[in-house]
Amino acid sequence: MAYKSLAECVSDLEKHGHLLRIKDEVDPYLEMAAIHLRVYESNGPAIFFEKIKGSPFPAVSNLFGTLERSKFIFRDTLPKVQQLVSLRNDPIKALKNPFKYAGSAMSALSALPLKTPSAKNNFLKTTISKLPQIVNWPMDGGPFVTMPQVYTEDVEKPGVMNSNLGMYRIQLGGNEYIQDKEIGLHYQIHRGIGVHQSKANALGQPLKVSIFVGGPPSHPLAAVMPLPEGLSEMTFAGALGDRRFRYFYDDEGFCISADADFIITGMVYPNENKPEGPFGDHLGYYSLTHPFPLMKISNVYHRKDAIWSFTVVGRPPQEDTSFGALIHEITGSAIPQEIHGLKEVNAVDAAGVHPLLFAIGSERYTPYLKGRKPQEILTIANHILGKNQLSLAKYLFIAAREDDEQLTTHNISAFLQHVLERIDFKTDLHFYTNTTIDTLDYSGDGLNSGSKVVFAAAGEKKRNLWTELPEGIIFPAGFENARVAIPGIFTLSAPLYQNQEKTAAEIALLNMAVMDLDLSGFPLIVLCDDSTFAAQTINNLVWITFTRSNPAADIFGINDFTINKHWGCKGSLIIDARKKPHHAPELIKNDEVEKRINKLAEEGGPLSGII
Repeated sequence: MAYKSLAECVSDLEKHGHLLRIKDEVDPYLEMAAIHLRVYESNGPAIFFEKIKGSPFPAVSNLFGTLERSKFIFRDTLPKVQQLVSLRNDPIKALKNPFKYAGSAMSALSALPLKTPSAKNNFLKTTISKLPQIVNWPMDGGPFVTMPQVYTEDVEKPGVMNSNLGMYRIQLGGNEYIQDKEIGLHYQIHRGIGVHQSKANALGQPLKVSIFVGGPPSHPLAAVMPLPEGLSEMTFAGALGDRRFRYFYDDEGFCISADADFIITGMVYPNENKPEGPFGDHLGYYSLTHPFPLMKISNVYHRKDAIWSFTVVGRPPQEDTSFGALIHEITGSAIPQEIHGLKEVNAVDAAGVHPLLFAIGSERYTPYLKGRKPQEILTIANHILGKNQLSLAKYLFIAAREDDEQLTTHNISAFLQHVLERIDFKTDLHFYTNTTIDTLDYSGDGLNSGSKVVFAAAGEKKRNLWTELPEGIIFPAGFENARVAIPGIFTLSAPLYQNQEKTAAEIALLNMAVMDLDLSGFPLIVLCDDSTFAAQTINNLVWITFTRSNPAADIFGINDFTINKHWGCKGSLIIDARKKPHHAPELIKNDEVEKRINKLAEEGGPLSGII
């Protein structure tokens, strides 16, 4: 649909039964987020909050809470945009079949941004403190914008066509920020805005930043899309929304999205930072307080009928999971087309996205040799770990397409079993030490610091995976309650983690206890604090295993060895996924707030029949 505003989208969703309207006043401190989480968990509708304590503005959330609703929102434009993205990745298609793809060129042309100076008259001014001060989790450092579109331009090549539109979280208050005058930006330096800031810093200039909230739903989606090189977010937003991205510049030279509901403008000066966070994040833990760029406020604009848009992030699945599913619908095989030999890649949402990647590639090297072993897929693995957001991964499991043409990276259990049936832990583990990982991941030894490992599997099955533990295993004191999670993997409750030295001694005892036992059907053992919880579901297993471990520090093995600086093991692999003192705390809901939400679900309440 060619929505002109967020209000039009809200009206359309309500008309078709996709929106819940809450008329009672709600508290932006924890309550709105708790309502959102419960409605999302129930596969419920988008939520419109009419009255927010302390703010004159209404708000909407869960717009993209299901893939079906997202497809409904973009029901008239999705096929055209899929074609447009496909052409950017493989333009030869248009040359081979110009009549089939002629419409795509026209879609791109009609989606070019449109300057509309007269739209200035549609905006009023407000202050940061009058915006909905939404706090999602009890330990959050303050209210955050969780669905922003952060706009910057290249200082060397100014203009909307050389701009970047990204979704980076914004802290509106708390910590050391001066209320209504300063806010915090959290982003990683390799993002588009980071490149723009680096250029501005080198010239000793402040970077102009415009933060858009709301607007047609195509705008926030454009801000998170991994677009092909040369396809601008503004053009993509226009094509997806079937409405050109309208903009103008205010009297201070800031770009203003004419269709946005709110716009916050300000300057980021070189080397001016303040503490940002904590913030409950998508790994299921808090990201802690660290210095991040400070933005000094110039103006806060809003439309006359403005609606604040927000989401809640936390342990997956969440609304950003559905966002990811929509992105996959649009981009399809975009990344595999950019990496020769890559057939499929999946950032596993249940493991917090960045900690765990599954991939399938071709294994065609030395076809004249009998049997197959990881060769080409190791080259592909290096490409993957050097590619954009994929470079943040810690664990990469990669398999050869030739071993199973039906294999998919989207069945977590089946993919893990396929790899564990074929991997040789003496040769097929490859570590990257002292490298960068996700800023939000605290399993390493410092901010952005940790390690990576590739599990590569190619060739015939080497073992059958077991579903039951052998009888008579006696584990050392403190190791107990072994639970089979999936065939080939069992979890084991271990003593409370103390330090690396103590861990080495514990692993040595475990090694001695099972060294001479046949555990060939369980190539992977996961040490954890609660083995029952970790083995309860596949989502629990991958979340615990891959968010609470740093490969180089926390991988061990039965009968391990090092030859020519290559580490391997002759027996089962062990991943220590216990909580460590340097880990960030996990997200826990507030009991009192949950009780209030339960009352809203009682008969006659606004959430009755929804949750």
